[in-house]
Amino acid sequence: MEEQVQQQQVGSASNATASNDNVVLNNNNSENAEEQENTEIDIIINNVVSTFYTRCHLDLRKIATNGMNVVYRKENGMVSMKFRKPSVTASIWSSGKVTCTGSTSEEDSKVAARTVARRLWRLGFEAVKFCRFRIVNVLGTCSLPFKIQITEFSRNNPKMASYEPELHPGVTYKILDPKATIKIFSTGSLTVTAPSVANVQAAIEHIYSKVYEYRIEGPTEIASNDDYDSEAYQLFLHHTNNNTNLITYKKNKSGKCSLSGPHSKKQKFMRGRVDDEENWSDSDDD
Repeated sequence: MEEQVQQQQVGSASNATASNDNVVLNNNNSENAEEQENTEIDIIINNVVSTFYTRCHLDLRKIATNGMNVVYRKENGMVSMKFRKPSVTASIWSSGKVTCTGSTSEEDSKVAARTVARRLWRLGFEAVKFCRFRIVNVLGTCSLPFKIQITEFSRNNPKMASYEPELHPGVTYKILDPKATIKIFSTGSLTVTAPSVANVQAAIEHIYSKVYEYRIEGPTEIASNDDYDSEAYQLFLHHTNNNTNLITYKKNKSGKCSLSGPHSKKQKFMRGRVDDEENWSDSDDD
């Protein structure tokens, strides 16, 4: 009987500790959730691209000769018309298609598109109509308050993310719903391309919870003050005081540059690869 009572007490104690651990984990999760909710991120819309059709043929030469702030690009078969307020550039084709780029909001893009149609009507194209207007592409950027381990993030999300550091320094992350493409950089900068401003905002809210798990807490220290006070570093200074102009850059056939000279051995001292003065020789300084 006494043994059974002791086993029950031990079991109850273990259950209590397990429940306490669960409470701590839940508290940590709740704290992370509160941090994510309290974080404010400023989203900057850099470019909005929109299109519409005039449903009539346009004489580009007539627009170029009679219009204002226009450039006739004959090699591209289009006319560029620029506006100051809002700052928009309209590309006009003879088929009646017009593309407006450069605005920072969907409303400004629509206002600029209507202004283009009104100017074309004043130039003598009375059959011009404003139809099939739509926002084609929106480019937005933001900066997160932390750095990101993009290598680990891309490795754990192989289906949605692709990372090729030889071609681009950022991770390309594609979202199907809402439709958007995000460029994620290790500095915490995000570049979002989506068909609307609402999709840009939804995509950033979606990716924030994903990259929050791979954040880097504070800056990483390369070397501490103790490393500079070590005997190895003092030995390095002793050998390089009289040879400060011996640093050269060598470029091999593959196009990569390598540093040679006494200063290139600084990292060896910092890592403890050179412990005493016997490791130095005249051939090392060459």
